Amino acid sequence: MSRTHSTMATPIGELTLVAEEGALTAIYFPSHKRLPDAAAFGERTDEGFGEAKRQLCEYFAGERREFSLPLAPKGDAFQLKVWELLRAIPYGQTRSYGQLAAALGDPHLAQAVGNANGRNPLSIVVPCHRVVGADGSLTGYAGGLERKRFLLELEEPAETKAGRLF
Repeated sequence: MSRTHSTMATPIGELTLVAEEGALTAIYFPSHKRLPDAAAFGERTDEGFGEAKRQLCEYFAGERREFSLPLAPKGDAFQLKVWELLRAIPYGQTRSYGQLAAALGDPHLAQAVGNANGRNPLSIVVPCHRVVGADGSLTGYAGGLERKRFLLELEEPAETKAGRLF
């Protein structure tokens, strides 16, 4: 199992991309909550990260709404289900933890959904930033609430932005 990593500059700071066997396993911010030791990232190389970097650049430029990359996040069965649900949240929309819990069949799982969301290793590509509190408030984000706010504003529909100007 060959783990490698690369970094890239973005409007919200440097990202570290980690891959194994050609699939992304993690994307981290420098001040990421639960950031593993850098030794766990594997050898540093830019080889094999071109497509991920291209898609992330397109996303930050407002030209990409979803990602089509091979992903291999590490988690338990429940976490993997939650992370799959996150990928189904459309660009420019949000869901609450309770809505995701209900989609899993048990509205009482909201806290467990929140825990799984907080352990999502693939920030941005698996859009955990699209999950908000039941009242629409911004709640925890491994990259910090300022980054979460930036990402949600980046995805905000043009008509909503225009409505705020008047």
